[in-house]
Amino acid sequence: MIGGVASPPRGDVVLSIDAMSGDRGVADVLRGMGKSLEADPRLRYILHGDAEVLDRALRAGSPLAARTEIRHAESVIGMEEKPSRALRRAQGSSMWSALQAVKSGESPAAISAGNTGALMALSMLALRKAPGVSRPAIAVLWPSVNPAGYNVLLDAGADIRADAADLVKYALMGASYARNALDVARPRIGLLNVGTEEHKGRPELREAAEMMVTAAPLGEFDYIGFVEGNDMASGRVDVIVTDGFTGNIALKTGEGTALMIRDQLRQAFAYSLFSRAGALFALGSLRRLGARIDPRNVNGGVFLGLNGLVIKSHGGADATGFAAAIRLAGNLAERGFTRKLAARMALGAPSDAEESAPEGATT
Repeated sequence: MIGGVASPPRGDVVLSIDAMSGDRGVADVLRGMGKSLEADPRLRYILHGDAEVLDRALRAGSPLAARTEIRHAESVIGMEEKPSRALRRAQGSSMWSALQAVKSGESPAAISAGNTGALMALSMLALRKAPGVSRPAIAVLWPSVNPAGYNVLLDAGADIRADAADLVKYALMGASYARNALDVARPRIGLLNVGTEEHKGRPELREAAEMMVTAAPLGEFDYIGFVEGNDMASGRVDVIVTDGFTGNIALKTGEGTALMIRDQLRQAFAYSLFSRAGALFALGSLRRLGARIDPRNVNGGVFLGLNGLVIKSHGGADATGFAAAIRLAGNLAERGFTRKLAARMALGAPSDAEESAPEGATT
């Protein structure tokens, strides 16, 4: 179990997983890995953490054990640690080990449910920012009425600041993500603002709006102007661009609202004998609604703008949520998303005109 493994056969997807991160422990990480392997038997895993704990938790002879290599890591980056301290303690941690597998080319993607600030700091140190990127961003999927079922929101919390040029680069990265994750050929981009009128918003938003018009043809997206909070789940936009401060508040508000609605529905249908009978008749529809608004099913924020693919799972994700993050990582890895995004940024970022996109790359 511990040690090297043979080179995987062509077609396998190898994912690097920080097993010691998150709030729920190793058991839910392994269950999520198992669920994902059942859905896609081509998956292989490099699992980073306490080798004794992981070897004991993996059932010997199981399909998951046969597809998993354990790499010992002596320490864990705590959920409350400041990024500066995490950087000093990076060596020997499970998070750092998971990122090193991406840096070395052994895996196209790392997944961690650990401290977001620490993971971003360590990712930038290990993988570095891609050419043309000033500030990486976290992109998340937001349930919507669009045919794909989701919109893309970024930045969801990588950096609380963003100037006009950063917002334009977020649009380029978000458009590439929408093409690869949602199969939207020409994404519609909106800038999140307090109103849709051109004169509203902070100066950097109005400046970014002017720059978007110029960037849209080269970035192969349609800029639709300012959008408001009530547009985030609508069908008029595919990618919502904002700074990390606003985006993170919007994300947590949406998650909290979805959980409240789910709990309120459960209480309403359990209120009386008649309501419970009604719930039985509506059981199929209720399950579909529950799955639609369940944050676990879209778990996984993608760190955009790095020389490698990093997926941030929610710290409290259970097996279902962690499996969703694995599914997202596998899908993007298979599509060569990191290469495609680098090509788009080299081609589309105004400050990087001298960079050339890799031959034949499309985003």
